[in-house]
Amino acid sequence: MGPQLETPKRSESTPDRIGVVATDPLRIAGLKAIFEGLHTFEIVPLSIPGALDDAGLCLVIIDSGCTTHLFELISTFRKRRPQLRLVVLGSDTSPEYVERVIGAGAKGYMPITAQEGEVRMAIETVRDGSVWAPRKVLSRLLDSSKEPPAPRFTAREQQILQLLRNGSSNREIAAVLGIDESTVKAHIGRLMRKVGVSNRIALTVHPLTQPE
Repeated sequence: MGPQLETPKRSESTPDRIGVVATDPLRIAGLKAIFEGLHTFEIVPLSIPGALDDAGLCLVIIDSGCTTHLFELISTFRKRRPQLRLVVLGSDTSPEYVERVIGAGAKGYMPITAQEGEVRMAIETVRDGSVWAPRKVLSRLLDSSKEPPAPRFTAREQQILQLLRNGSSNREIAAVLGIDESTVKAHIGRLMRKVGVSNRIALTVHPLTQPE
């Protein structure tokens, strides 16, 4: 792995340099036309090695049609230029594919049919540190990022967990709590399902919560 290049801080008097990795000259010309007349952005056509080595870039647009190894390319960018924001331009707009692109490390995804206003808004959004993707994909990403609520245990389950941590056997737990051994086994089975583990060893290291 080569040295990591940090993206220089933007000066208010100079435009942000946006690299474009594309083999279709019409794609590059179209992007240049969208930002023509704006002094905040400068479109810079790049080869793939140039995109990795140019330290003056704040963002790179990758035309997915120019490579058959898009995800490997994104991974290389993330390793060599972790501060560089990536936006992928592609023809596949299925939510599963877009989620995969974002999950690989890109900060934005635009369809090749995106209109001028959408392209500008996407670039500004990603440059400012947010993620740009179709609304449906963003909703799914937000839902998947929410951590499931921590399991809550009854007072009895709390007692059994504590005794398990103390190294007590099922028979000993039953004797202490005055219940049948079969009831202890049933409690432990429910606890493992609630916590999401498959054995009592993993169960004993789970943090206790307040009883329901």
